[in-house]
Amino acid sequence: MLRSLAALLLLTAAVQADTADGEALKAMTWDQITEEARGGTVNWFMWGGADTINAYVSGYIADRLKAEYDITLNRVPITDAADIVNQILSEKEAGVTDTGAVDLLWINGENFRAMKQGDLAFCGYTGLLPNDALVNWQNPAIANDFGVPVDGCELPWNTVQFAFATDSAKVAEPPADMAGLIAWIKANPGRFTYPAPPDFTGSAFLRHVFIHAAGGPDALLGPFDHAKFDATAAKTWAILNEIEPFLWREGATYPTTVTQLNELFANGEVAFTFNYDPAQFGLAVDAGTYPATTRSFGLADGTIGNTNYTLIPFNAPDKAAAMVVQNLLLSGEAQLEKAKTEVWGAAPAIEISRTAPEVQSGFAAITAHPSVIPAAELAKAALPELQADWLTAIEKGWAANVGN
Repeated sequence: MLRSLAALLLLTAAVQADTADGEALKAMTWDQITEEARGGTVNWFMWGGADTINAYVSGYIADRLKAEYDITLNRVPITDAADIVNQILSEKEAGVTDTGAVDLLWINGENFRAMKQGDLAFCGYTGLLPNDALVNWQNPAIANDFGVPVDGCELPWNTVQFAFATDSAKVAEPPADMAGLIAWIKANPGRFTYPAPPDFTGSAFLRHVFIHAAGGPDALLGPFDHAKFDATAAKTWAILNEIEPFLWREGATYPTTVTQLNELFANGEVAFTFNYDPAQFGLAVDAGTYPATTRSFGLADGTIGNTNYTLIPFNAPDKAAAMVVQNLLLSGEAQLEKAKTEVWGAAPAIEISRTAPEVQSGFAAITAHPSVIPAAELAKAALPELQADWLTAIEKGWAANVGN
């Protein structure tokens, strides 16, 4: 009994200490925060499947942090943010309130919802960052992450929109819409596949089919509706089961990651790949992985666009240094660097018009890669993301009705 009481008192003290740490930071000026951050280490857990992104973070970002703030950036590659959310939750349940493993996490969607609902995110500080002024929080696509209000619990890093890619030397006229793609798959056995959910990109392809089965996104916007889900899901599983025998390896197996799908495309085993970040197609061409005749495209009935973010967990041991990292990521200079086609080609998460004149000139000078569909063209048919409850139900439904 005494031992249990002592443990409870220690846990309470730890929680109070962590809260005080966070609250103390919120009471500081930015100069005080940067001084607190100096000499710190930030363990940034992020998807590690793209060499170009890894190089940008471990090179440009890490070098600037070290030179300007003596902050060491430790990039920790992961495959699924859900695993890290579960790790942070386990830490909380174990009473780890100020010495967590994660200082910063690349995140969005259902994983952000889980972090917010579980009180696993450090919140209420974003307005302290000077470069927060570059973010258009009046834009619902920024202020809401898959329908969940951000509420100062994360900061945008990129905006993306789903696109397909094919070798134009082999597929001169790619399908114009989802109905056309389904017909193409049936007419070209073995030349198409998609990663099995819960792979992030495979799950996105699945949502495109789901939206197509619903007759458009309007019926699916807003909170999860079980009756609407059941009606649309039945049509979706029917479509996916119908095309399964026409998929790569007759649908007996699916790639487990988008990286595997990219390899199949690079090897010529399938005719299409796809990605939330169309810039990756141009980078793969420049690296010699994809043929120079690779061209990316959208669909006339739209492709899904969203914003992805960085988040500081509630028990991050070096919150001040993580805030400095986030501020640098939002800067006009850092957003311009990653927008360069030879670096990454990522679309900015900030309002370019709010940046310095030289940064605006830099953005204006960027030349689009011939293999990458311009973001403005893709945006003409943009689909909104569904709220997180829809995603969870769709992925579980696929596993039970298609993946099995």
